[in-house]
Amino acid sequence: MTRTLAPIISKQPFFQGLEERHIAFVAGCARNVRFDEGQVIFREGEAANEFYLIREGLVSVEANVPHKGPMTVQTVSVGEMLGWSWLIPPHNWRFQARTQTATRALAFDGNCLRTKCEEDHDLGYELLKRFSHILTERLEATRVQLLDVYGSSH
Repeated sequence: MTRTLAPIISKQPFFQGLEERHIAFVAGCARNVRFDEGQVIFREGEAANEFYLIREGLVSVEANVPHKGPMTVQTVSVGEMLGWSWLIPPHNWRFQARTQTATRALAFDGNCLRTKCEEDHDLGYELLKRFSHILTERLEATRVQLLDVYGSSH
């Protein structure tokens, strides 16, 4: 018997409201993954071919600051999505992600979903709207971090 991840995916806030056929498409591109504490999930500049739904654990989204090393710009936790670079050419990670605790997630194949989005523009539009929200959150978090690091207290 083939098991699908569709029931799990459909219950996640990020995917709520997607048509059943779109949930089935997305589930066809998903798999379960595990990461150890302190493990780097992806590095800035590498090919971005996946994104993740965190099911258990905490992940730091980090920006590399010259002469200081990685700086956490956001922490992603249970029920949240990790990664948007798979969606925007040239499909390279803009940040690094490192687990703070042992983490379980659903990994979604970006190549698979990009193909499905080209075939079904309604799905593509829905995912783009949802990931635009994540992009906005990441940019705001980065702005706050930059103000904290480089802001002056004159």
